[in-house]
Amino acid sequence: MPSMDVISEINLEEVKNATENSTRELATRYDFRDTDASFEWKSPAVTMKGDSDFQIKQMTDILRGQLMKRNIDAKALTLGNMESSGRNYSQAATFKEGIEQPIAKKVVKLIKDSKLKVQVAIQGEKVRVTGKKRDDLQAVMRLVREAELEQSFQFDNFKD
Repeated sequence: MPSMDVISEINLEEVKNATENSTRELATRYDFRDTDASFEWKSPAVTMKGDSDFQIKQMTDILRGQLMKRNIDAKALTLGNMESSGRNYSQAATFKEGIEQPIAKKVVKLIKDSKLKVQVAIQGEKVRVTGKKRDDLQAVMRLVREAELEQSFQFDNFKD
């Protein structure tokens, strides 16, 4: 019987590369010249430091662009609170991995409400989907991708 796992993982090496590319882009931008703006990678988070909240917002856009170039879904990025101390501002960006229980329940409900002939089970930080037809599993993939569930999903262990 065909089965697959719905998972939520990111390649942290690619996130590190995107952070390094963002740092390079920051060095070439005219509007960041003579500022203390920087990206700092500490697995699994990126800390953005700048002179103003406007700079931090621009840096967030730069980081998102670099993540998109490296095929990392922007939904995996979670921004923390912006902190300020005098003239310095900072914000942490963390990356979600694994499917938490409430989101997993939403995925299961979404699949069951679609009336597809598949069985769904939550197994730790992933959701296992089994069905008689491969087409049903592909329909589940399409359904989960199109759903607005504020998290990125990948599909693993697709077996016939």
